Amino acid sequence: MKREDFTFLHTLRVRWAEVDRQDVVFNGNYFLYFDVAVAEYWRAIGVPYPEGYVDAYGTDVYAVKASADYHGSATYDDLLDIGCRVGRIGRSSLQFVMGIWRGAEHITSGELVYVNADPRTRKSAPWAVAFRKAILEFERVAPETGAGRP
Repeated sequence: MKREDFTFLHTLRVRWAEVDRQDVVFNGNYFLYFDVAVAEYWRAIGVPYPEGYVDAYGTDVYAVKASADYHGSATYDDLLDIGCRVGRIGRSSLQFVMGIWRGAEHITSGELVYVNADPRTRKSAPWAVAFRKAILEFERVAPETGAGRP
């Protein structure tokens, strides 16, 4: 994973409450960081969630997979850059590729997979054309596209 593959990076500072007894960021908090970066990514592509997507298109996104690989540890007051990009986009699902850096040190890699669905039936639904277009125009590294789930 290379930092240069990310069009979008969001910076945040580690807060005291996120550090455990070992004096490092508790592992579950990296998923919180991923989630913050995804929300900022939506804003960056001009589709703030939820009003820019759920309210506009009538569908919602549901997490179906979350994983992380830890290569190092952050600690209190570190400044972290969280990279977020769409690695794949299918008919109704997408994969966010995540990376976290402390300065030049790559400390965490991750993946989040979401499925777009009708909130009433919870059945998958295709992505809105405008949303797909916003992603494809924003990314420097073109996401894989396809009809199936990533």
